[in-house]
Amino acid sequence: MVQYLDNNSGFAAWNANRNATNSAGRPKSRLGSFLWWMILFLGSWWLINMWTNPKTDVVPSDADIAIVATENIDLPSREISGDDIKANVSGLRISNIELINYAATSKKDNDKHVMLLGGDEDFAEVGLTATGTIAPDTKTLWREIDNKMTWKNSDGVIFTRDIHIDGYLITITDTVENKTKRELTFAPYARFVRTGHESAAGVETGAITNAKSKIKYVNWNRLDSKAYAYSTTNGFFGFSDQYWQTIAEIKSPDQTMRAKSVGKKYVTDSSVAAVKVAPGDTGLFTTTIFAGPRDQQILDTASTTISGLDKTIDYGWFWFFAEPLLWILNILNSFVMNYGVAIILLTILLRLLMWPLTRKSYVSSIAMQRMQPEMQRIQKLYANDKMRLQMEMMNLYKTHKTSPMSGCLPMLIQIPIFFALYKALLVSVNMRNAHFLWISDLAAMDPYFILPILMGVTMWLQQYLQAGHNKNQNGNDMAAATGRVMKWLPIIFTIMFAWMPAGLVLYWTVSNIFGIVQMYIIKKQMANK
Repeated sequence: MVQYLDNNSGFAAWNANRNATNSAGRPKSRLGSFLWWMILFLGSWWLINMWTNPKTDVVPSDADIAIVATENIDLPSREISGDDIKANVSGLRISNIELINYAATSKKDNDKHVMLLGGDEDFAEVGLTATGTIAPDTKTLWREIDNKMTWKNSDGVIFTRDIHIDGYLITITDTVENKTKRELTFAPYARFVRTGHESAAGVETGAITNAKSKIKYVNWNRLDSKAYAYSTTNGFFGFSDQYWQTIAEIKSPDQTMRAKSVGKKYVTDSSVAAVKVAPGDTGLFTTTIFAGPRDQQILDTASTTISGLDKTIDYGWFWFFAEPLLWILNILNSFVMNYGVAIILLTILLRLLMWPLTRKSYVSSIAMQRMQPEMQRIQKLYANDKMRLQMEMMNLYKTHKTSPMSGCLPMLIQIPIFFALYKALLVSVNMRNAHFLWISDLAAMDPYFILPILMGVTMWLQQYLQAGHNKNQNGNDMAAATGRVMKWLPIIFTIMFAWMPAGLVLYWTVSNIFGIVQMYIIKKQMANK
C-alpha cells in the first residue's frame, strides 16, 4: 500500500494536478498535503469511534449491581462434560470451563487446554429469586438423582435442575413444583463474575450485550469507571475476549442487563420479570450459556439457540471485506493445511485480481512523470490565467491518455483490504497457535523479527525500483522532497510491524515481493513496445 504514496503514485499525480491548477501558480508542498490527509483520516477515525461508542439506557448505582460473594462456598463439585467442553458445577455456579479442542499454548507437547472462568473467584451463576417462599441460594446443598439436581424447601416446593451440554452450549433448565396452596412468584437471574481481563489492540473486548437486537460492547477501561444497564426483551449478555466469550441468555422477556466492575472484579448480570406459579402448577425456567471460541462457523451454529450470537465478532469498518477474506483464508487452509501457506496464496490471489488496476496505475505514474516538464512550462506560462491553465492541463492529459486519479485506484482498494485483513487475522481464533516455518503463532509477533526486517527490505527495494525512472528529477522539487521523506517509511514500518501479528507481516511481505515481480514484468513489457 505504501508504494502508492511515493513520487510515482496516483496520489502524487493527483497532488501534482492540484498544484498545477493552483491560482497562485505555485505548487504546494506534497509532504504538507500528505500530512493533512493523514490528519483528516485519523481525525475522522476518532470522531466515528466516539459516535459509535455504546450508549447506555440506564446508569445504575452500586446497589443496583448484584453483590459479588467473596466467601468460599464449601459445596461438593461435580464435573459435567460434552464433546467440546468440560466444566465444574457447584450448587448454582459453573466454573473451570475447559475447551477440549484448544490448547492453552502453542507448544506441541502441551496437554493443557484453554480454560474459561478458571480463576479462583470466577464463575457463572444461574438461579432464581422467590416471593412467598425460599429459593435455592449459593449455599444450598442439592441432591443428585439421575444426573439431575433436586432440592425441597421447608414449604414443600420442589426445585429440579437439569444441566445439558451440546457443543459449546450449556443449557440449565430449572423446574419448580408448587406444592403449596398459595400462588408463588419466581424471577430467574444469571450473572458472570471474573477477576481478570484480556485486552487486545484493535479487538473489542470487555462486556458484551445484545439489547434490542443491537450488539453493544463496553471495554474494560470503561467498566472500571462506569456502570452500564440495558432494558430489552430476549437479549443476551456476557464477556468477550480476543478469541473466547462467555455469554448467557435467559429465555424470558423484559430483562434488565447490567455490567460494571465491583472492587477488583467484573460483573455482568441479567434479571427478568417475575413469573407466577399457581398452587399445584409447575414453572419452567431455561438459561443457556455459550462458552467457547469466537469462531464464525461455531457461532453460526450456536445462534440457532441463542439468537444474534453470530453477530458478536467485530470485523471493523470494512466487515464487507473482512468476512469474505477470512472465509477464503479458511477454505485455502482446508486444502494446504497450513495458515502461513494460505496467507501467501490469499495474497497472490488478491494481487492477481488487482493486476489490471496496478498496471494501469504504474503506466499512469510513468506518463505523469514524463509530463512533468510540460506541466511546469504550462504552469509558469499561465500562472495568472487559471481557466486557461486548467484547459491546457486537460489537453495535456488527453494527449498522454492519462488521468491523475487513475493511479489512485490501487491505493484506494488496498487501504480497505489491508485494514480488513488486519482485523480478520486479529479475530481469527484459527490463526492462534498456527505454525509457519520458525513462527509458532501467526497471531503473535515474530519472535525473531525476521519477517518485519524482510518486509522492510522488500518495501525499500520496491520503492527503489519505482523511483528508478525518476532519477533526473530536480532535487529542489517538492516531489523530490516528498520522495526523500518517503524513503524513511521502510524503516518506520519495520519498527511498527515488529510487534504486529506475524500473519499480517507475512501478507505485506509477500505483497511487496509480488509487487516487485509485477513491476519488473510491466517494465519489460513497456520496454518492448
